[in-house]
Amino acid sequence: MIEKQHIIDRFVSYVTIDTESDPKSDSTPSTEKQWDLANKLVDELKAIGMQDVSIDENAYIMATLPSNVDHDVPTIGFVSHFDTSPDFTGANVKPQIIENYDGKDIVLNAEQDIVLSPDYFEDLLLYKGQTLITTDGTTLLGADDKAGITEIVSAMEYLINHPEIKHGKIRVGFTPDEEIGRGAHKFDVEKFGADWAYTMDGSQVGELEYENFNAAGAVVKVKGKIVHPGYAKGKLVNSMYIATEFINSLPRLETPEHTEGYEGFFHLYSIEGEVEETVLEYIIRDHDKEHFEARKEVMLKVTNDINSQYGREVVSIEIKDQYYNMKEKVEPVMHIVDIAEEAMKQLDIKPLIKAIRGGTDGSQLSYMGLPCPNIFAGGHNFHGRYEYVPVESIIKATEVICKIAELTAQKKS
Repeated sequence: MIEKQHIIDRFVSYVTIDTESDPKSDSTPSTEKQWDLANKLVDELKAIGMQDVSIDENAYIMATLPSNVDHDVPTIGFVSHFDTSPDFTGANVKPQIIENYDGKDIVLNAEQDIVLSPDYFEDLLLYKGQTLITTDGTTLLGADDKAGITEIVSAMEYLINHPEIKHGKIRVGFTPDEEIGRGAHKFDVEKFGADWAYTMDGSQVGELEYENFNAAGAVVKVKGKIVHPGYAKGKLVNSMYIATEFINSLPRLETPEHTEGYEGFFHLYSIEGEVEETVLEYIIRDHDKEHFEARKEVMLKVTNDINSQYGREVVSIEIKDQYYNMKEKVEPVMHIVDIAEEAMKQLDIKPLIKAIRGGTDGSQLSYMGLPCPNIFAGGHNFHGRYEYVPVESIIKATEVICKIAELTAQKKS
């Protein structure tokens, strides 16, 4: 039985270390403070008895739990990231422990009137009677993905302390900078040496995902011409108005707030504008590769149409692919999903197999030769003040890791 307080103490020790990543930095890790948790994890992996514990110059951590069976077993891996999102501050996290949650509003911060309410966040009602860890309303929590790290370290510790559970060789990997899209960029798949792996980076209990968005980023630059407004007739060109034309030329209902499931979108997430120049930054997402390519073509066509309208290049666009749907790489080895699904069923967890409306290190790793589905880590409302995680979900995810290891090691009849 995995000890509840031990899990809580470990998780809290991780989330109280600020590891926010920085998309404007070119270093790896992108922030120096990520080393604080990285070095702690190295020490902890050694302390629980893991072998071949290493950390490279970019703070990528790897370690091995050797096989305890005498027959050939595939080497499997488990991966999580230790950075937190720059979307909301991760400094001075003060976790709150809510025992035996009663299904009512949770006051995160009375002074600022910040309330975590099931009237708005209905998933809270799934966890009545359980122990929740929340924020104090002023920071994110960091369950994304320090819950995943807690689960992996705790599972390895449990397997080491319970050698009666038979397993093959297991590799674990912890990465920086996942939240800014770079988590797998310098991951040494060959050194990791696993046949396949799982990221522990999902949300609700039971989530099991092997599909994600195809993703691209687009930077749109609109040129204007500044002239004194008192003498501007026929001369001034306001780039912000042209940028508005561009925005309004894209399908208005194909945005994140109007889509769900397998529906893709265009997401305008940044505008910086003056008369002389306006810069729009978009992300483009779609699960279907043909639709993904079509979305990029739509943006190129809008650019060309506006330029034709003005008779010169007033709009330029640069589109860069970011990652692709890992379904293409996982489907040929679907047994790795089947093992995870069976592990959940044996633990009386209902598998929720669905597509990720986002990305994961697993997507990039799959295209780097390491097929890597994603498993729930248990947290909700990531990247903001309303983030929370049930302790029981962390325990269940830890048990899933142990069960996957056990099932993978079973001899085929």
